[in-house]
Amino acid sequence: MEPEVFAKLATYPHVVVSWVGDDGYPVQTAAQFQVDVEKGEVRIGRRTGLALPTDREVNVIASHIRPQPGVGYDERRYLSFWGRLVAEGDEMVLRPSRAWGWDEEVTPFFEYVERSNKQAKRYLESLSEERGVAVKPRLSPLWTFLLATRLPFLTASIVPILLGTAVAANDGSFSLWLAILTLLGGAAIHIGLNVANDVFDAFSGADDANVNPTQYSGGSRVVQRGLVTLRQMSALSIGAYVVGITIGLYLVVTRGSLELLAIGAIGVALSVFYTAPPLRLVHHGLGELTTALGFGPIMVLGAYVVQAERLSVEAFVASIPVAILVALILYVNEIPDRYSDASVGKRTLPARMSRELVTQGFLMLALAAFAVVSVAAVVGVIPRPTLIALIALPLAFSVHKGIREHYTKPYDLMATMGQNVQLHLIVGLLLFSGYMVAVVADAVFDSPPGILT
Repeated sequence: MEPEVFAKLATYPHVVVSWVGDDGYPVQTAAQFQVDVEKGEVRIGRRTGLALPTDREVNVIASHIRPQPGVGYDERRYLSFWGRLVAEGDEMVLRPSRAWGWDEEVTPFFEYVERSNKQAKRYLESLSEERGVAVKPRLSPLWTFLLATRLPFLTASIVPILLGTAVAANDGSFSLWLAILTLLGGAAIHIGLNVANDVFDAFSGADDANVNPTQYSGGSRVVQRGLVTLRQMSALSIGAYVVGITIGLYLVVTRGSLELLAIGAIGVALSVFYTAPPLRLVHHGLGELTTALGFGPIMVLGAYVVQAERLSVEAFVASIPVAILVALILYVNEIPDRYSDASVGKRTLPARMSRELVTQGFLMLALAAFAVVSVAAVVGVIPRPTLIALIALPLAFSVHKGIREHYTKPYDLMATMGQNVQLHLIVGLLLFSGYMVAVVADAVFDSPPGILT
C-alpha cells in the first residue's frame, strides 16, 4: 500500500473502528490513533468505548464533511482500511490488507458516484444470486419515463414547430387541430431520437466511458444505472417513432403534400442515423449540423407546410436563428463529454477542436444567429416585431463567459449549459411573439404601421 495513503490518514483527528459482533449486528467505536507511514501501520489506543477484537476483520475509517446550512455538505473525504488488529502493549496495530478512499477536491461527488456504478452493479448481482431473486434499483414509472425520454429537452422541437406555425398564421393559414397534431408528431420523433441516442451510445460504449455526466450531458443514464434494460429502451424508441411517423403520414395524406412527405422523410432519416450505423453522423463531426437541420429548417418548414401546403423562403430564413442556437445546445453539452466521446471514436467538434476554438466558435455562431434576425427583420423578410429577440443577446455573452471560465469543470459548467438551453428557448419564443404581434396587428388594423409588420 502506498505511503501517501497513510500520510493522508495522519491528517485526520480520529478514526472509527467497526466490526460485526457475535450477534451479527455491526459494532463501532471512536478511537485515537497514530500512523507509522514507513511501516504502513495504524496504531490505535486501547482507551476506547468498547474492547477491540483481534479475532475478526475490522474496518477503520477516517472521514470529514463540512455542513453548508440550507445546501448540504462539501469538503467531503474519507479513508477506509480493512484488516485484523494485533495487540502490542497498550496499542492495537492494524496492518491493512486493503484500503479505499475518496476526496471531493480530487474527484467531484457526481464523478465519484459514476465511477462507483460498476461496483454497485456487482453488489446487486451478488445480492440477487444470494437471495435467489433479482434485486434492482427502483424509481417510480413516471420519473423513469421522464429520465429515459428526457422530456424537458422537448423545447428543442416545440420551439421550431411553434415558429413555423406562426409564420403560416402570418401568411393567413392556421388550423389549431393541425398545429396540435404537428406538435405531437414532432415530440414523438424527438423522444424516439433521444432514446435511440442512449441505445446506440450504450452499444458503442460512449455512455459507459463517461464518468462526468451532468444534467445536460452524458445521456439519461437509465441503462447505466440498471433502471431500464436496453431491450426496453429499444422498444420505447421504436414505439415513439411509430407514433410520430403515423401522425406524419396522416398529415401527408390529409394535406396531399409531397413537400411534406419529403421533409418528414428527411427529418426521420436524420434523427435515426444521428447515432445509428452505418452513417452515425455524430461520430463523424456532423452532429451539430444534423441537429441544426433537423430542429431548424426541417421542423419549421414542416410545420409551415402542414398549415399552408407550400414551401416558404420566409419560413426557411426564420428557422436559421433557432437552427444555430439548437446546434449550440448540443455543442456546449458535448464539452464535458469530449474525452469519453473521443475514446470511442465519437468525433464531435469539442472532441476535435482546441479549447480556444470551441469557446470562440460558440460566440461567433451565437452572434450570427442574432445577426440573421436583425438583417432579416430590417429588410422585411420576417416581421419587424421579431427584433424583440435581440433582448436575449446579453444571455449569449453570459454563456460565452461561463464556457471560458468553466471549460474543464463539468459540474461548474452545468449552470452555463442551463443558460444555453434558455437562450434557445427565449429567442425562439420571442421570435414566435414577434410573429404573433404581426398577426394581431394585421387583424386589428386595415393598414398596420410598418413597425408592426
